[in-house]
Amino acid sequence: MVYSLAASTLTVAAPLACDSSPAQGAEPARRGSDVLVTGTDEEMLVLEVTEANKVVVRLPRVEVGQGVTTAVAMMIAEELDARLADVDIPLADARTRGNQYTGGSSSVRSLYGPARLLAATARARLVTAAARRWHLPARSLHTRDTKVFAPDGRSATFGSLTASAATIRRPAVSAKPKPPARHRVIGRPTSRIDALDIVTGRARYAGDLTEAGAKPTVVARPPTLGGKAVSVDDSAARALPGVHAVVRIAGGVAVVADTFHHGFRARDALKITWSPGPLVALSDVAIRRRLRAAVPPLGTPPSGSAQVTGEFEFAFVSHAPMEVLTAVADVRSTRAEIWFSSQTPMDARDAIASAVGLPASKVKVHVMRGGGSFGRRLDSDAALEAALISKAAKLPVKLMWSRADDIRHGRMRPATHHRVRASHAGGRVVAFTHSMASVSEAYEDAGAVRRASFAAAAGPLPSDSGLYNFGRISGDSGSVELAIPLGAWRSVDSGTMRTAEEILVDEVARALGRDPVAFRRTTLRDKAVKAVLDKAAAAGHWGRVLPAGHAQGVAVHEEYGSRVACLAEIDATDPKNPRVTKVVMAADVGTAVNPRGLEAQLMGTAIDGISTVLTAGLHIDKGAVRESSYADFHYARQRNAPLRFEAHIMPSRAEPGGAGELGVPAAAGAVANAYARATGTAPRRFPLNF
Repeated sequence: MVYSLAASTLTVAAPLACDSSPAQGAEPARRGSDVLVTGTDEEMLVLEVTEANKVVVRLPRVEVGQGVTTAVAMMIAEELDARLADVDIPLADARTRGNQYTGGSSSVRSLYGPARLLAATARARLVTAAARRWHLPARSLHTRDTKVFAPDGRSATFGSLTASAATIRRPAVSAKPKPPARHRVIGRPTSRIDALDIVTGRARYAGDLTEAGAKPTVVARPPTLGGKAVSVDDSAARALPGVHAVVRIAGGVAVVADTFHHGFRARDALKITWSPGPLVALSDVAIRRRLRAAVPPLGTPPSGSAQVTGEFEFAFVSHAPMEVLTAVADVRSTRAEIWFSSQTPMDARDAIASAVGLPASKVKVHVMRGGGSFGRRLDSDAALEAALISKAAKLPVKLMWSRADDIRHGRMRPATHHRVRASHAGGRVVAFTHSMASVSEAYEDAGAVRRASFAAAAGPLPSDSGLYNFGRISGDSGSVELAIPLGAWRSVDSGTMRTAEEILVDEVARALGRDPVAFRRTTLRDKAVKAVLDKAAAAGHWGRVLPAGHAQGVAVHEEYGSRVACLAEIDATDPKNPRVTKVVMAADVGTAVNPRGLEAQLMGTAIDGISTVLTAGLHIDKGAVRESSYADFHYARQRNAPLRFEAHIMPSRAEPGGAGELGVPAAAGAVANAYARATGTAPRRFPLNF
């Protein structure tokens, strides 16, 4: 169902997700083939054609570098026959109802239907408006470049027709989206619509804002996780020029100043006595030992079978987005306004309202673009702190977490331990079992202990190795509760679980005397997964002769309605300093709205796989995170990137699947398997340099 919103210009709306009813509180009145909505549009995706000949869709998702604004603009341009340059995709403020969640590789999947239907409906009404103006049959008209054309060459811009189109309820032409065979924009490699603004500095991030005259703000934080300020001498800090306020908060001591330079100087002048956090007695070795003990037993293997087993450890990993967490907050006695990049702005608004003691209706959250996220902006730590500081200081503030703040005190992927066993008999796998344990978050909140886990919850664990014909599939999970801030990290559970499984699949192939690609090809259940494997193997020249110390590795993954295979080549002649030299990925994501954007996503997941397998992780030393910047959190740099990268997108006319997180497990598994084959070892702890 598409709804018309009462407006002077053509404005249409479609429900998101599975909601097919008008927004709660709206007042629908049937007029012909659609519904006129005179109330709120909060639960819907809304398209407006302006008199300036712009098509505006205020997007209830956040742009954090994944290219969702470009993908949606392409969907709209396709169905409207508009120029891509005429489509604007601003980000919507936090709504009071509906779905405004960005995550789970769901954005394109959830928007593909509604966005195309909206644009097709708008096009039908614009054509009908032109037909009435020119007294011509609507079917004799066609659209191109944000205009309607008559057979005699006359044309009218969408903007000139929008007012009359707004009154049309029964379009004279079909409002159905185009079949894939007629797509001219969708499926064409397209540069990002915001690329020029980003590289020229016109794109605005939270750190660029000057709203409300917000004062730069920084926070002094404890040396250990969960430490508390016992005493604070702020006299020297307050005496420095440019300092407006010093405020104690739960996470430390905030300084509000004229500039960040003044703020950091004053922060460093604070004399604070800290109490240690609850993990001061724990370090990596003890955490790994507790995780190992928490893994449930694998049980008894089938009688008469031989076993291939492996235990795998994965370290904590920071999200470390390029843009540090920044939030602007202006909290008054009766209202609050916040600007920051959020994947969950509705939840953030409610949490901020509760924290500052205001009704949610009095808190306005403006969603800003983010410079990377990888799951980090699912949480609103910085915005919540900014709001509390603004309230206490009685000043608008612009809070910036430093890189060290986020790596040492921000959220991270939990450490995990995996125990995996494949049972084989008669040359085939007859049972596959995967048990694991993850650190889960336990922290105190208003006197009550709350728990949150971002890996599999304790209990029966369905193994993703159901990709393969491996007989009986089983699994289980446990957890170790620690007061460590955790967050969903790109690919979440699959980033570790499937990596461990793909490593063991290689080891099973070796035990059976089979080639890793040939073994997968004969045991994979899904033809589409076999197809991406075949493509990656052929494009990457699987099995080619390589020098000593060099090798290839391969892995596959299926999730979000999509499939991917990765082939990696590695130079491990120096096993302590391996270099991935080549990555070839093949993906089937259904309809690839923007193949260039998909290639960028796959390239990013390849770097994630290289980083988390070879070099990038966090150490815990006596309750403190050791790393504090890119200098010691060793994410892949340009010199660590593969010399050659290829992404092969499988042709498809199916509905889009998810792609943002898809490639991480395949890339990580392929790199680990390449390293194992190059060195003749069986890597078990990741990253390898730990």
